[in-house]
Amino acid sequence: MSEASRVRVPGPNDRPVEVELSNLDKPLFPDVGFTKAEVIDYYTRVAPMLLPHLERRPLTRIRYPNGVAAGGFFEKNAPDGTPEWVSTVTLPAPHSARGRDEVRYLVIDNLAALVWSANQAAIELHVPQWRLEPQELEADARSGRGRTPHGRTRHPDRLVFDLDPGPPAGVVECLTVALELRARLAEDGLEGYVKTSGKKGIQLLCPISGTQPDELVSAYAKHLAEEMAHRLPALVVTQMARKLRPGKVFIDWSQNNAAKTTVAPYSLRAQPSPTVSTPLTWDEVEAGQPVSVGPEEVLERLRRGEDPLHRLLEPGPRLPEL
Repeated sequence: MSEASRVRVPGPNDRPVEVELSNLDKPLFPDVGFTKAEVIDYYTRVAPMLLPHLERRPLTRIRYPNGVAAGGFFEKNAPDGTPEWVSTVTLPAPHSARGRDEVRYLVIDNLAALVWSANQAAIELHVPQWRLEPQELEADARSGRGRTPHGRTRHPDRLVFDLDPGPPAGVVECLTVALELRARLAEDGLEGYVKTSGKKGIQLLCPISGTQPDELVSAYAKHLAEEMAHRLPALVVTQMARKLRPGKVFIDWSQNNAAKTTVAPYSLRAQPSPTVSTPLTWDEVEAGQPVSVGPEEVLERLRRGEDPLHRLLEPGPRLPEL
């Protein structure tokens, strides 16, 4: 790819739109020379698997315009100059938004929007466990400033547990906990699926009905995490305090809160060398081997079969009442 160019890319309803690309030779992962052009290429090629996991989810991006070594910044608001063919939705600000009353989120739902985002050095893509109602997006599309009422209850359509190891524990211990947690979830009729965080941990996700409020989902996740800590006291902890975590796996259940986000499947992660939040099969988990996968390896895995997380895109069962 040239240093700067304009390309026509399928946008909304597969209608081609023109996307301007710039600084394509800039290394965004300077330790290995992985450039912005390569970031854009990866997101373009993985889009058929990635976009369904972003659909109707307000997006939080972590952008690294000067590369990962220089550090990045979280961005919730759609930036100035966002093209009209990039969907947005205006929502009440989460409690962590430093007093802002509203946030105009991006909703990446087509290839052109994903390429445009990657050109802004948006390396990491994070989404909540719930999806927007179609009418919320339609209101924003009509007026450019459609709003969702404050206090709206969100109903997650997936449950997530973030398994974070405290050294000397590592990903192998996370895989052990994932297997135990999978078996416990099955007792309640829930099917778990697993992916790497793209860093040192593992994330286990379950499709759920999308009909129960996030407070109930969070309470259920906390209950199961604490049950795991009781069953496996030498391996599992549910408190964030660092002094409690050496040699154990911290089960973070808090990402089920409607205000929280989790890195999306297939998102790049800002490591010295690019890694990906990679879906795993349960055979890989049972093998108990560390897994760290980069962009090319992910694309090769996808060429060999379907998305291991495709069942997350379908409604699951209701959670049991505690």
